[in-house]
This record gives sequence, C-alpha cells and structure tokens, in this order.
Amino acid sequence: MTSEQQRVVVIGGGLAGLRLAARLGGDVRVLGEEEHAPYNRVLLAEVLAGRYAPEVTALPAPGPALRRGVRAVRIDRAERVVHCDDGSVERYGTLVLATGSNPVLPPLRGLFEPEGRELPAGVHAFRTMDDCLALSAAVRPGVRAVVIGGGLLGVSAARALAERGAQVVLAQQGERLMERQLDAEASELLHEHLTTLGVEIHTECRVRGLSTAFEERSGAEPAAPRRVTGVDLAVGYRLDADLVVLACGVRPRTGLALAAGLDVRTGVLVDDELRTSDPRIHAVGDCAEHAGRVYGLAGPALEQADALAGVLLGTGRGLAADPAYGGTRALTRLTLTAGGDRPLDLAAFGETTPLPGDDVVRLTDATRRTYRKVVIRGDRLVGGVLLGELSSVGALARSWEDGAPLTDQHGPTDLHHLLTDDGGS
Repeated sequence: MTSEQQRVVVIGGGLAGLRLAARLGGDVRVLGEEEHAPYNRVLLAEVLAGRYAPEVTALPAPGPALRRGVRAVRIDRAERVVHCDDGSVERYGTLVLATGSNPVLPPLRGLFEPEGRELPAGVHAFRTMDDCLALSAAVRPGVRAVVIGGGLLGVSAARALAERGAQVVLAQQGERLMERQLDAEASELLHEHLTTLGVEIHTECRVRGLSTAFEERSGAEPAAPRRVTGVDLAVGYRLDADLVVLACGVRPRTGLALAAGLDVRTGVLVDDELRTSDPRIHAVGDCAEHAGRVYGLAGPALEQADALAGVLLGTGRGLAADPAYGGTRALTRLTLTAGGDRPLDLAAFGETTPLPGDDVVRLTDATRRTYRKVVIRGDRLVGGVLLGELSSVGALARSWEDGAPLTDQHGPTDLHHLLTDDGGS
C-alpha cells in the first residue's frame, strides 16, 4: 500500500484539526484556509480587548504537516482526492472534515447591496483573527459601537470593546443575555456587571436594518466604500454607529460535505467513531453533528479529536482502551473585566433551567456579587450556574460529569460543602 493510500488528510487547521494531527503523527496533511499561523480562537476577545498580543494565541507549530492558505474546494470520493483552490490535489486514505463554522449574517436591510456580498465598512463579524485585527484597528476611545447579539460571543465582544474605550450598545433579541447558558437571576447579574463597564444593553430588541452612506470624494479620488452610520431597530429607533459587530451565532460549514453527497442535517452526521456516511471520511469539531447535537465549543472539539485519534490508531497506543465518542458534557466559562474593575467570572454547565420535580439549591451574596445555583434531578446533579466566585466549580463539574448519584454520603450537607468549598479544585 502506498503512502498516499495510507495518508490522513485533515481539512481545517483549527483546534480540532491540529489536535488530531498532533495525536496521530506520521503521514498526516492538514489543509488550513487561513494565512495566519494557527491560533486559539477562544482567545480572540482577549486580543480585541488589548489584553493579549496576537502571538499569545498561537497553537503549537504543526510543522510541515500544515499547508497554510489553501482552501479545499471539492472532494472526489471515488478517486479519494481533495481538490484545492490553488490547483493542487491531496490524495487520502482517510479524510477528516474539521471545517469549523461560519458566522451567521442576519437578513438585515442594508447589510448587502443588491447582487453584492461585501459588508459595509465598519461592519464586522467576529470569528477569525482577520476579523479581530480589523476590529482592533478600527476601535478607539469614544467610537460608537453596536454589538448585535447577546450570547457568549456578543457579551465577550461588548466587554472587549468597552475595555478599549468604545461607547458600546448591545442589542439582544432574546429576553436576557446568554439565555442558552444562564438562568434569569444569573443573566441579570451579568447585565448589571456589563452596565457598570459602560455597556448600554437593550434586550427583547429586534434589529431591522443598517443605515449606510457613501463618503463624498473629489473626482480624482477612488470611489469611497459604503460605510455604516447606524443601526435601525424594529421599534423605529436608530442607534448611531461607527462600528457594528455581528455576533448572531455560527453555522457549521457543511458545503464540502453536501457537495460530496455526505449525510448532513445541521452538521455533518457522524457516529460514535466520528464516521460520516462514507466510512473513509470522518468529521470533528464545529462541523460535526453527533447524536443530534452540534456543540460549537472548544472542549467538545478537542474531545472528538482525541477520540478519533484513538479510532484511527487503534487501541493499545497510549490512548483510551475504548476510543469511541459518547458525547461531551460541555462547561462554559467566561471572565469579564475592564481596567481596574473587579472581574466577573462565570461558569455554566448542564441543564440550568429546572424541570417540574427538580430540586434547586441557590446561594446568593449580593455584597460579594456571587451567585451559585445547582439543579438536582432525583439523586443526580444535572446542571449549575456560578457567578463571581468559581472556586467550587471544579468539584461541582466533576460531580456532574461523573453522573454518580448523590448518595447518603453526598446528601444536602455535602452538597452545601460542594457549593461553598473549593472541593480540591
């Protein structure tokens, strides 16, 4: 068998793709679309805030396995080759899709010109290093910035822009911030904290469109780009804006998989061995849908990469004896701070909204701005939210991940201990 017939080709040079390549070693080729050296996307908000230099986000150098600035454009499953935009082809024995996700661009009036796909000047997605660097270059003290979307990404962007001195307005269509992760009480504390940083927040606020204008230039100068001037709300009010950040979620990148005839729903469908409908093609990370779920988070992407490495290497190679992937219990963490202000740490895991019959334990300290809540179903911990002080999150998360019953030895007294003590974390 030739080397090309054994080669693993990975499409995508992000966290999942590079983690897999590092675990596999040997004859692996990674196709990375971005020109930048590989970086940790999780840290982009810290770069935008000016807290980290871009090079701090660098991932370990993958060496010659990575081809940077190369985009895969077509998969030929019959010939087992990947066609790239530079005319080159990569032959594979096993192909792995780690194509990630794209930012959702909402259907706003004025976002695009008829037949055009160029965003107006001043309007930015917040997904890649290029997005981050462009925003960082545009922000300055006093600039008017509107962030559309109050999820994890929007909250992170708003905090970062406020830290750079921008006048920030956060527009959230839902009734509260980070509604996927936080309950009403925790979201209100987050709302209050962002307000103290100078962020103006509008919830239950639907954005209808963007106002744009062309700068006047003399006949000798090249035509000026269309530039954003405001954000139009459905209630008829307009927010003046020099910058607009689109933080409206992400969508798995499944175009290559669809064109190749693989099974796709929201993401590329995979089984417990991260295998698609073609047994020679696997998928990991943001583009993969396992057991009806697309995670879109770094933790699950890394776990999937590790599990797939075990599948491809087989057992007995220093990895888990059972390399199959059974899903990830995802923990969300975020730190918000600005200047000398005391930071607000938050963590959320599992089911934070109780069902009828669930037990809920809450501890709130308004003076210290701390809030801790866990949801118990039967004799098991099924979710929790912590704000302000996370010393106990390690012990709580371990209890949740283990899924072990809260036995007599872990009754109300010990649960209170978990909530108030560091639990050895």
